[in-house]
Amino acid sequence: MALLSLQNITLSFGGPPIFNGINLQIEEGDRLCLMGRNGAGKSTLLRMLAGEFPPESGIIQRQQGVKVASVWQDIPLDVNGTVFDIVASGMGEASALLLDYHNLAHKMAHDNSEKLLEELETLQHRLEECGGWTLTQEVERVLVQLSLEADDDFASLSGGTKRRVLLARALVSSPDILLLDEPTNHLDIDTILWLEEFLLKSVKTLIFVTHDRAFARRIASRTAEIDRGRIYAFNCGYDSFVERREALLEAEVTRQALFDKKLAEEEVWVRQGIKARRTRNEGRVRALKALREEYRQRQNRQGTAKIQLQEANRSGALVAEAENISFAFGDKDVISGLSTTIIRGDRIGIIGPNGAGKTTLLKILLGELEPQSGELKLGTRREVLYFDQMRQQLDLQATVQENVGEGNDTVTINGKQRHVIGYLQDFLFSPERARTPVHILSGGERNRLLLAKLFTKPSNVLVMDEPTNDLDAETLELLEDLLCDYSGTLLLVSHDRDFLNNVVTATLAFEGDGRISANVGGYDDWQRNLAQSKAAQIEAKVSKEKPKPEKEKPRKLSFKEERELEALPGKIAALEGEQAELHERLADPDFYKKAAAEVSTVNDRLAALDLELEAVYGRWEELEGLK
Repeated sequence: MALLSLQNITLSFGGPPIFNGINLQIEEGDRLCLMGRNGAGKSTLLRMLAGEFPPESGIIQRQQGVKVASVWQDIPLDVNGTVFDIVASGMGEASALLLDYHNLAHKMAHDNSEKLLEELETLQHRLEECGGWTLTQEVERVLVQLSLEADDDFASLSGGTKRRVLLARALVSSPDILLLDEPTNHLDIDTILWLEEFLLKSVKTLIFVTHDRAFARRIASRTAEIDRGRIYAFNCGYDSFVERREALLEAEVTRQALFDKKLAEEEVWVRQGIKARRTRNEGRVRALKALREEYRQRQNRQGTAKIQLQEANRSGALVAEAENISFAFGDKDVISGLSTTIIRGDRIGIIGPNGAGKTTLLKILLGELEPQSGELKLGTRREVLYFDQMRQQLDLQATVQENVGEGNDTVTINGKQRHVIGYLQDFLFSPERARTPVHILSGGERNRLLLAKLFTKPSNVLVMDEPTNDLDAETLELLEDLLCDYSGTLLLVSHDRDFLNNVVTATLAFEGDGRISANVGGYDDWQRNLAQSKAAQIEAKVSKEKPKPEKEKPRKLSFKEERELEALPGKIAALEGEQAELHERLADPDFYKKAAAEVSTVNDRLAALDLELEAVYGRWEELEGLK
């Protein structure tokens, strides 16, 4: 029996159907990646599977006793306390006892009063009754496994570490199914790579939503797409899914064209009047009504965004030139001795762990921050657009239309006036959605809105800080094409490995202690260079540590070897003489007439003489070298 089964599930929330009779089965060991456009219902489906709300109709069957745990893309604001407290809260009813015991043990480090001892004994008995000691060990095991400190305050942690804590809370109850919603959002590449390894080794059954194609490619064993209220499941990984989906879409286009042709023919027929009203044609009339209803209900696939970049007049050939620049915060080196030149048209990817200093480097290259040492030369005629990953340029209380129009009903795009509503439709915002406040938009919609807002202004230097968060695969691919065609200069901070590989022409990679390497190509090229560099360092270290072999003292020829060397010229002459004689015999036509049977014997002897001469010459050189 499947761990979890969805049968004919429908859900609409009072509007167009989000799910229209979907069916899905999750078997033990599945690693299912949920794909779909922004707003298709991926996160909604995960929350339904987590039991947060029921479907309007249909059945969700769960295997008896199956445990489901979840980690959502947004870090909850109401989570506080120590790491131990938060992780232990995932243990269910026993978590309160664990928390009390853990806190009491800390108090007793400073207070050994009788009262606290009695409380501790009571807690110990209650923990024994519910198997709490095993649970304590499980919390500690998970903390070690995820490299977390039990006593750290959750509020003080980085975003990536907070996500690890929430993952630990989900895992501590040993769930049968783990649900992850955009698990790579705001994580740096090192943490994403760690998460991939951890999930592959430690989580058996997984359902996840992601925009990170490299992550999906590495993790998914099955793929499903939610599209217009339906779900299409494929028993394959991400790359095969992309190929199969394209084939299905092509077949759908062909099928709809045939449907539309038949509907048009039937509409012409029914307008002929009297023929259509004859009794014998009532079935055809009913069939036409059914065709009309099917056409009315058919939801066309959501269109592709029509993103355009407005390009300003060209900047100077030089955009920025850094020579041995450095920057530090206190004792921490952020940038140490960086030299690089950025020229017009470069597409530079900036890679590094969270907190490494990527934003600091951007500010220096844009001239917003002075390097503490070294020289920085900035180019001329630069018109900069900055995409901020925190989306601080958006007014959450204003509507989508107000954010883009900034008080006007029109925007100027490539010299032409366009109504804001029409312009927003290029970014897949319907007129109704354009009039809604920004704070109710999904993460992907907010990213699309920020792109729409920024691209109303021309630029020749485009700075994008994590632009891929929450964007669906189709919009990502469109943005890739747009940036590749951009004739200006691009500075891109991203943790999306596929996006970096497809867009940038060079990378600046933070490699620790303020060291930044400049590399030609994308993420994979940097990794290849890094591996070669490390291999060369190891080889040089081993070579340096390896003791040099003592030079062998040259030895002299023995008496026997001297006699052998003296005899070799005569031996060589004899062999060569025999060889010449045989060649003469083979050159004589009469030899073939008189002694045809000997031809094979002579050829065999010549082959043997070649080998003997090669061996004798080799021995001669060897003995000569010892003289």
